[in-house]
Amino acid sequence: MATATATTDERALAELQRDHGPALLGFLLGLTYGDQQRAEDLVQETLVRAWLHPEAFDGPYASMRPWLFTVARRLAIDARRSRLARPTEIGDGALAATADPADATESAVAALDVRAAVRELSPEHRAVLVRLYFHGLTVNEAAADLGIPAGTVKSRSHYALRQLGRCLPDYRPGRRGVARPRAAAPQ
Repeated sequence: MATATATTDERALAELQRDHGPALLGFLLGLTYGDQQRAEDLVQETLVRAWLHPEAFDGPYASMRPWLFTVARRLAIDARRSRLARPTEIGDGALAATADPADATESAVAALDVRAAVRELSPEHRAVLVRLYFHGLTVNEAAADLGIPAGTVKSRSHYALRQLGRCLPDYRPGRRGVARPRAAAPQ
């Protein structure tokens, strides 16, 4: 076991690294889900903390390992929280595959497809969808406007969206009946 007083010398830190480094790295590999680089960085940060706190060497325990593992675990938790607090970074490849938001071509094509599919619906189903989705009415408001029960509005909306799903193979009904683009099939 390394001992130190007011200042921690290089020899004590080297001994600490030699005695506890491999076990500490293995422990941190588990906490970082096998990320070797992140685990090595956390080992180094743990050893820096030991260097900054030489009083830990004079603690009442026989080994520095429990103190090192506690510090390492807390550093791993802090690092994870820090990563989760900011948005995930993406590479240039993802940006190249993403459509340009200024290019309205995709949305124009989708709008034409939806209009053609809506024209294929029965007049009753189309009337319900127009009031619910284009005019923004509630079910009760659409029912009052059409002079039919609210349950009929819900039923017609459900079947109209199913029909649209069959007419628009690249779209599927999402939650609450909102049409959302399907994810591309893996290739």
